[in-house]
Amino acid sequence: MSAEEPPPAGGTHPGAAYADRFAAESPEMAAARHRAHVLTGPPPVEPAVGATMAVLAATTSARSVVSIGSGGGLAALWLLRGMRPDGVLTALDGDPEQLRAARRALAEARVPAGRARLIFGTSGEVLPRLSPGAYDMVCCAGPTREYAEHLPSLLALVRVGGTVTFHGLLEGGRIGDRTARDPQSVAWREIARTVRDDETLLSAVLPIGTGLMVVTKRGASTA
Repeated sequence: MSAEEPPPAGGTHPGAAYADRFAAESPEMAAARHRAHVLTGPPPVEPAVGATMAVLAATTSARSVVSIGSGGGLAALWLLRGMRPDGVLTALDGDPEQLRAARRALAEARVPAGRARLIFGTSGEVLPRLSPGAYDMVCCAGPTREYAEHLPSLLALVRVGGTVTFHGLLEGGRIGDRTARDPQSVAWREIARTVRDDETLLSAVLPIGTGLMVVTKRGASTA
């Protein structure tokens, strides 16, 4: 690896292991992670990514949060850790196995039924049923291609000052490799370009886990 090349995403950075250990997971989270790894679909959020999502939820005093992709319930448990005690998490997933795993994870963690609602369906099916501007945070951890084409509707869900996160964009380092033309890499580039070019959004990419893009809606530009 040359000095100009960043370390591959996914935990090879010297500090990555410590960052994941620092983000201590509960036994229920560890069990959810074990189950999620044997399911089809995107890998679950890494501990450092989950902890960052929890901090963001706490920072925005999130009461209403949407999770695109249930991640076997792991993302939900991290988000609920940071949300307000009276907050409600809405998780949608088009994979019935993922949704069943999420339901089991929430039950094992004894999350009250009123704090989380799980919806079976794809982004295209569910997003039109959600109210624009009504959410404090939206976290995307599902199949990228499933929600990439619905990006405007997805970004419209959060209020001004709200946060949107996208997990997995640095996986394999393909997003920065212009020769990589697979559908997922193309989808990530389109998402990143759309977010970066939108003057109503402020964004950053965090090189933790397989990458986390954090976006804040700041409203219309006054420049």
